[in-house]
Amino acid sequence: MKIIKYTKIYLLISLLVLIPGVISLATYGLNLDIDFTGGSVFEYEFSGEIEDRGAVTNTLVDVFTQKEIEVKNITFDGNTKALVKTRPVEVASNEDIKTAVAEKLSGASQVSFETVGPSIGMETTKKSFFALAVASLGILLYIAYAFRNIPKPYSSFKFGATAILAMLHDAFVVLGTFSILGYFFNIEIDALFITAILTVIGFSVHDTIVVFDRIRENLKKLPGSWGFPEIVDYSLVETLNRSLATSLTVVVVLLSLYLLGGGSIKNFTLALLIGIVSGTYSSIFNAAPVLVLWEQRRLHRKR
Repeated sequence: MKIIKYTKIYLLISLLVLIPGVISLATYGLNLDIDFTGGSVFEYEFSGEIEDRGAVTNTLVDVFTQKEIEVKNITFDGNTKALVKTRPVEVASNEDIKTAVAEKLSGASQVSFETVGPSIGMETTKKSFFALAVASLGILLYIAYAFRNIPKPYSSFKFGATAILAMLHDAFVVLGTFSILGYFFNIEIDALFITAILTVIGFSVHDTIVVFDRIRENLKKLPGSWGFPEIVDYSLVETLNRSLATSLTVVVVLLSLYLLGGGSIKNFTLALLIGIVSGTYSSIFNAAPVLVLWEQRRLHRKR
């Protein structure tokens, strides 16, 4: 099976997936939750199942509008709970809102109310980007160190840098997809989304390291007459079944959680689902081919 032979096709597919997301990020950005922008969350539980979500949504919007409070988003958790996200609301105003909702919606009772200040949201944003930067740097240094014994003239730094490229590919696929979903379907990015991104990064690098480790073993084991592309092809075929089987089991679990799980984890699960699929693809069809292209460029310069 020749995988490296079709490198340009794999990279073209990645570009076709990445470009719309990058354009959306540059144009629309991300639809940020109150975890980042600041605001208040009201959670209401109904005594019975919500039969008409549209009517409930309209009623809640009317109640908050009458109190001169801007509603950012209304979502439903299952068939008995509604979450209303607004601009920051004072604790003293909550009692009036609670009474008004109880009068307008029979059987609705407020379960919780919390407010996140804009300064806290800004701090969460800074820490999230810092966490991503530290994780990327740590992964690069670790891979460069772990592959330090790779046969010369191959460089462990190239293995690390290529793994980071594949990791960034997966992160931008998830970010770009959620930028598009946020603009067209009002899907928001909350603090749990950062956890999903870090998990995707970890999975992506783990899958790439498995492939790279097999390449490192085969560089020592296979005959010297074999070229680097042939060694990488052989290594990819050896790890292909394992990578696909591992990823497929994770995808089945995540898909089950997305379809059957609660509304509060749907976006988290969706981000993981997209990231795992992208990570599996990039580890096999992006990371190793880019490594081959880099090595061929080195040989070309040397000649």
